[in-house]
Amino acid sequence: MDYEGLICHPPMERASLKLPVAVGCAYNQCKFCTFFKHLRYRLLPLEQIEDELRRVRDLGGNPKQVFLGDGNAFGMETSRLLLITERIFHYFPNCQMINMDATVTDIRGKTNNELRQLKRAGIKRLYLGIEGGLDDVLSFMQKDHDTEQAYREIQRVQNAELVFNAHIMTGIAGAGRGLENAERLAEFFNRTQPERVINFSLSLSRSAPLYQDILAGRFIPASEVENLIEAHRLLELLGTNFLLYDGFHDQLELRVWGELPRDRLKMLQKLKDAIAMHTQRELMAACS
Repeated sequence: MDYEGLICHPPMERASLKLPVAVGCAYNQCKFCTFFKHLRYRLLPLEQIEDELRRVRDLGGNPKQVFLGDGNAFGMETSRLLLITERIFHYFPNCQMINMDATVTDIRGKTNNELRQLKRAGIKRLYLGIEGGLDDVLSFMQKDHDTEQAYREIQRVQNAELVFNAHIMTGIAGAGRGLENAERLAEFFNRTQPERVINFSLSLSRSAPLYQDILAGRFIPASEVENLIEAHRLLELLGTNFLLYDGFHDQLELRVWGELPRDRLKMLQKLKDAIAMHTQRELMAACS
């Protein structure tokens, strides 16, 4: 498909067919995000979506999962989503599920009946950008929700038997607040019970609106060691019976992933070793 932009997808969706249904993000106001700032949000024509489904089928494609892109496909009108899901199953009758990103506002805009309709139509997993557990941080970063709103909408999603998955960002609370954020996030997840948590540790970009806050002294970034300590504390406190965790610390080329509670000790040890190594490196750099 001749497509503008790129489809951002969770690592768990790497084997899914990535089907573009929109360009950009309808919200596009988060201070840390640079993925969609250069794009004008718009829905792709249904004819173009169907052409892509036909192309993949004619090439022999037979996906078991389909991931709808781009930034928040769940925000489009329910009637349009239902048309797209119907076309997906027309071309791929063996497809088992359709997944996508969503925002809290996207969910709030749908009735309970619409959520149940979408579940029956084959939509299964929603990935929500929860990002952090502190309301003042969510407000500063211009997220579209606070924690109470997220609790309420996630409960509605789960009542409709849709699966809640979460994106978070260690470091989002800034220097000195990582442990506080980890504790609040653990409290949030122990209450909401996501199936998967994906941690993309905050990576700073000069093109992000947040960079201007850094220059003005309104936001002081946490160190990479602080981000590791925050992730360690979060994994200590998560009490869910089954949760897949995938943590990316790109600046350190470190990935920590596994299943809770089975792999908790292994993941904690990997973080502990990384904390010791990078603390030593920071001390050596400070002394040089």
